Amino acid sequence: MFGLTVEKLLLLGALAAFLIGPRRLPTVAAGLRRLIVRIRSYGAVAQDRLRDDLGIDAAQWRELDPRRYDPRRIIRAALLEDAVPTRTPPPSDRSGTSGRP
Repeated sequence: MFGLTVEKLLLLGALAAFLIGPRRLPTVAAGLRRLIVRIRSYGAVAQDRLRDDLGIDAAQWRELDPRRYDPRRIIRAALLEDAVPTRTPPPSDRSGTSGRP
């Protein structure tokens, strides 16, 4: 997500444990957990309010997605539509000669 790998997260955890100390670490972790829960609840409340105020659900939002109107996507779709192979008639011997010398 932010370029965090398992190694970086372990390093951050070890650094936090060293800087905060073993006595205060559980208190800080509990406070961080409460902060994350509060932020998630604010997001859920905001999402519910938007849904109620606008009256649009997720399926309708997908229909309004502006990425659907990307010119590159429209051109690609149009070019692929016309790319259906057409059958050409087999070549015939219509050179105008009747086969006589």
